[in-house]
Amino acid sequence: MTATPTAYETIRYEVVDDVATLTMHRPERRNAMTNTMVRETYEALTVAAADPSLRVLVLTGSGTSFCPGADLQWVADGDSASDRLDPEPFRIPALLHEMPAVTIAAVNGACAGAALGWACACDLRIAAGSARFNTAFLDVGVAGDMALPWSLPRLLGASKARDLMFLPDKFDAAEAHRIGLVARVIDDVDASAFTTAVRELVTRLTAFSPAALRTLKQNFLDAEHQSLSDFALVEAERHIGLFRLDDTQEAFAARVEKRPPRFTGH
Repeated sequence: MTATPTAYETIRYEVVDDVATLTMHRPERRNAMTNTMVRETYEALTVAAADPSLRVLVLTGSGTSFCPGADLQWVADGDSASDRLDPEPFRIPALLHEMPAVTIAAVNGACAGAALGWACACDLRIAAGSARFNTAFLDVGVAGDMALPWSLPRLLGASKARDLMFLPDKFDAAEAHRIGLVARVIDDVDASAFTTAVRELVTRLTAFSPAALRTLKQNFLDAEHQSLSDFALVEAERHIGLFRLDDTQEAFAARVEKRPPRFTGH
């Protein structure tokens, strides 16, 4: 097992073998977002998206907060006015959504505004029972960023997405699960339970064939913009291609022999 940490001011980015973890890290402000955090997150995710060895990326927050959105005090003090962002870092949702690795939002606490946009761009969302959600943008006089009007309707449907955006009320993890925003809620009365659940999810994903995992993600991406007929052909071509791989034959043999597969990446 090898670990490759990268030094940043407002986030922690670490790669252990084929799993990357990006942790929003401003614990003194509950990981509230600044432009520096946006830039650093964009930089780290750009690196992750270009790393062919990565199979899973976990996005989370330090302590007991995911990210409550923009740091309101930082904005109110006028610090954001002198620290403008270029448009490019606003592509963070696209990086999370489109990178070859499977992305997991491990929502361990407050998740609002732009941070909710990041979470909704991920492939999977798992929430601690104590997590709280809010679109939040209209409450502070803005229409929003980080692509929630793109992602929310795809996750929840047009009506519910508009309801959450136009009427920005807080809701808990149970409601997030009920409406389909998160797939799993983990009771976090025991502080280690959520961390364990995320680790188990990552372990399960990385046990699959690397080629099959990446192909499935690409299938979902292509299905978003292709006709059913076109997509069915593309999917079939990839399916046939996977059967030519040693790892696919190993997966079948391991299943028949009731043992863990031993993948080589070929």
